[in-house]
Amino acid sequence: MDQIYYNGSIITMAYSTAEEEASHSAEAVWVSDGIIRAASGVDEIKRDAPGDAEWIDLDGSCLMPGFIDPHSHFVMNGRMAAWCDLSDCSSHQEIIDKMKAYHEKVGAVPAVIGFGYDHNFLAEGTHPDKRVLDQISTSVPVVALHVSLHFACCNSPVLAALGITAGTPDPEGGKFGRIDGSNEPSGYLEEAAMNLMMASFPQQEAGGFDPALTQRTYLQYGVTTAQDGDTTPAEMAALDAMARAGALVMDIVAYPDMPDGGRQTAQTYSRYLGGYADHLKIGGYKLILDGSPQGRSAWMSEPYLGGDPDYCAYPWMSDSSVEKFIEEALSDGRQILAHCNGDAASEQFINAYASAFSKVKPDEEIRPVMIHCQTVRNDQLDRMKDFGMIASIFVGHVWYWGDIHMINFGPERGNHISPARDALDRGLHVNFHQDTPVTRPDVMHSVWCAVNRISRRGNLIGADQKISVYEALRAVTIEGAYQYFEEDSKGSIEPGKRADLVILDRNPLAVPSMELRDIKVLKTIKDGVTVYS
Repeated sequence: MDQIYYNGSIITMAYSTAEEEASHSAEAVWVSDGIIRAASGVDEIKRDAPGDAEWIDLDGSCLMPGFIDPHSHFVMNGRMAAWCDLSDCSSHQEIIDKMKAYHEKVGAVPAVIGFGYDHNFLAEGTHPDKRVLDQISTSVPVVALHVSLHFACCNSPVLAALGITAGTPDPEGGKFGRIDGSNEPSGYLEEAAMNLMMASFPQQEAGGFDPALTQRTYLQYGVTTAQDGDTTPAEMAALDAMARAGALVMDIVAYPDMPDGGRQTAQTYSRYLGGYADHLKIGGYKLILDGSPQGRSAWMSEPYLGGDPDYCAYPWMSDSSVEKFIEEALSDGRQILAHCNGDAASEQFINAYASAFSKVKPDEEIRPVMIHCQTVRNDQLDRMKDFGMIASIFVGHVWYWGDIHMINFGPERGNHISPARDALDRGLHVNFHQDTPVTRPDVMHSVWCAVNRISRRGNLIGADQKISVYEALRAVTIEGAYQYFEEDSKGSIEPGKRADLVILDRNPLAVPSMELRDIKVLKTIKDGVTVYS
C-alpha cells in the first residue's frame, strides 16, 4: 500500500543545518511498502505515485523521522513496571507507606521491590536503609532501588540471606553501607555491592512482563529504535523469545555486558549478529566503568565538594581489565559502549581504547561510544575525536540533577555537565539518550534540555553549552542512526530509507524554545505502519 503525507510541515533531517533544511523543504512524503519513495512537491508526487495511493492529511501537524534511542535498558524497564514506583516519594515515611500498600496488593511474592527513589529529593536527604525498610517487614525481603540504578537499600532479611555481616569486606568496585561508623551493615548497597545482591536475589523473571506495554513506553514518545544496554544472558534470552514470537514491532539493539559473559552471549545468539532478525540485533558490547554523579559515585579526577576533601569515588574495574575487554571487542570487530559519568572514567576509557587499538587494529569501523559523558573534559573531547568516539550524552541531567551537580562539583565543573556545544564544536558525533528506566524516553524533553539548559529549580546550567533546535533534533534522529551504523536506512526522510516516522502536534523549529517539551506525539510509524496513535 502506498501512503502520501501532505498538508503539514515536514522536517526531513537530511541536511546538516536548519538553513539547508529550509531551502530544500518538502511538501509531501510518499511511502510504499514501508520504504520512503520521495520527499518533494505535492504535484511531483501526484504525478509519480499510483492512483490508488492513500493521501494522509497532516492537518498542519509536523512529520519527521522516528526518534532513535542510543542508550536505555529495554528489558529492565519492562521488568520494573511490575515493581512499586517510588519516584514521587518525598520522605522515608512515604516510601514505607507506598511499599506497604504495594505488598498488600501483590500478596505473596518472593520479595517486595520498589524502584525510583532519589535521596537527593527526600526530606531526610539520606537513603532508606534497613532501619527504614524493616518497618515494612522483618520477615519478607524488601528492596528499594535508587533511580540511578547504581544504589539499592534492603532490609534485614535480605542481608541475612546474602550473608552480609560486620565482617564482610566491600567488593571490588562497590561498598556496603555501615551504621554510624561501625562495621554493622546498614542495608545500603553501592555499585558492585548492589549488583551482587541483584544477581543472587529472587526477583521477577526477566521475561515476565508484557512486551506490548514495554514497547508502548517508547512508542508514545516517538521512538522507533531502542536499545537494551548492558544485556545479561537472562535478558538476551527474553529478547530472543520476544523476537521469535513476533512480539517486537520496533527495532531493539542489544549490547551484552562483557564482564557477564558478553562474548559468549553474542555467540549463543549469533542469529542477531550482523543485522536484524525479527526486529532484534546485537550491536556490540557494553562496559560500566563508574557510578552516578548525583549519587557521588562517579569516578572523578578532582574531589567532590563537601564531605571528605579527598573523595573522588572509584572505578569499577582496573585499567588492565578494561583494556583486555576492549582488545577482545576489537578482535571480534564489535562496537564497544562504555558507561563513563566521571572524568576519571572517561580518561580510563580513552586511554584503554588507545592502547588496545594500538595492538588490535580491526578491519571494520568500530565507532566506540562514551555513554553519559556527564563530566567529560574538553581535552578528552579532543582525544575522542581522534578515535571517532561518539559522545552519547544524557542531557536530561541538566534538568533532573543540574542543581545537585552544582553542589557536588561547584560552578566550573557543574556548568560543564552534558557539554553538547563543546562536543559538537570539536566535530564529534553527538546523540542524546534518556537511560530509561532512569528517566522516561521523552525525547522532546531531551531536546528542550539541550536547547534551554534549565534545571528543575529554574537555574540556568552552563549557558555556553546550549545548542540549536536543529542540532538537538539531529542528536535524536540521524546521529542515533549513525551510532547503530544505520544512517543509510534510518534517521532522515530520504528516498530508499525505511519509513520510520513520527507525527508531532507542532513543528519544533517553529515554536518558542521553552515550549519544546510540551510538543506531543500524535502518531508513531514503523516501516510505514502506525504503531502508536
